[in-house]
Amino acid sequence: MKAKATLKQIAKELNVSVSTVSKALNDSPEISEQTKIRIKEYAKLKNYKPNVIGLNLKNRKTKTIGVIIPNILNSFFAKVFSGIEKVADKKGYNVIMCISNESIEKEAHTLEMLSNGTIDGFILSISEEAQKLEDYNHFKHTIVDGTPIVMFDRTTDEVECDKVIVDDFDSGLNATQHLIDLGCKNIAMFSSIDNLSVGKLRADGYFKALKDNNITVNENIIVRTDTELDLKEQIEEVYSNNLVDGVFALDENDSVAALKIGVKKGYKIPKDLKIIGFADGILASRRLSPSLTTVSQHGVEIGEVAAKLLIKRLESEEEEESPYETLVIRTKLKERESTGRV
Repeated sequence: MKAKATLKQIAKELNVSVSTVSKALNDSPEISEQTKIRIKEYAKLKNYKPNVIGLNLKNRKTKTIGVIIPNILNSFFAKVFSGIEKVADKKGYNVIMCISNESIEKEAHTLEMLSNGTIDGFILSISEEAQKLEDYNHFKHTIVDGTPIVMFDRTTDEVECDKVIVDDFDSGLNATQHLIDLGCKNIAMFSSIDNLSVGKLRADGYFKALKDNNITVNENIIVRTDTELDLKEQIEEVYSNNLVDGVFALDENDSVAALKIGVKKGYKIPKDLKIIGFADGILASRRLSPSLTTVSQHGVEIGEVAAKLLIKRLESEEEEESPYETLVIRTKLKERESTGRV
């Protein structure tokens, strides 16, 4: 698919203002015939087609934001959505939520369906399948066609847009270091999100902490899979065949599995086994026994910041687009019973 050129791109290539390009394409008498011809010929060469929605985006707002999340059952995404809705409501915007179910096809279809004038812009987290395939063309086409996107949590450097992320690498480093400071020598790492950008960054933090403390990597106690079923089977094997005194789990489901299977295998937590996981739902803090020490991602704050970024861009009256921003939300370690000193 050949991407359409934008007014901004044409202006940059021809070294004129966006306003000049727009006026030339609309036969404004303010522009000389020679300049009109040059701009029109270049626009045709670059596949430019006026978009009734995109051309007047700032003047024809629907006051609606599209939100695409990968998984509605994940408490983190639910919290992010609540943050988005809070800001959107305050600013007078409606919100349409769609779920990609980790499918790139559904993700692309949703972008195409809603960017026909139904919404003003998108806030989204990339599907697992898109990250696994490293295919981000559907995002690029949406942006080129004039619909802005703000990505959160799962992002990619291949798409230029506003982004809101957490400090995944530092979180992995600090969580593992905390286990080391508590006296753990054999720290397992469990991940069912190895396809995802956030999973890779958290794992990198784990490895850096081991290196900084001169701890040899033990591949026998590292589990990196793409499915929760595989993860549970491999966690059972790790606990059965290895001496483990600490666990860093990279996702909420991984964290819960690490604790439940550890208890099932007879570990006394935290005396024999200390666990830290990425999770901040009710399950981790109130319904598990012992309660789970977690890395809190501040989902509500991420949603609020993402919504503010998008609305700021939608309501900007500047002729030239402002530079894209990447904002980092710092995580916080919430200590509970699974790492309590004994």
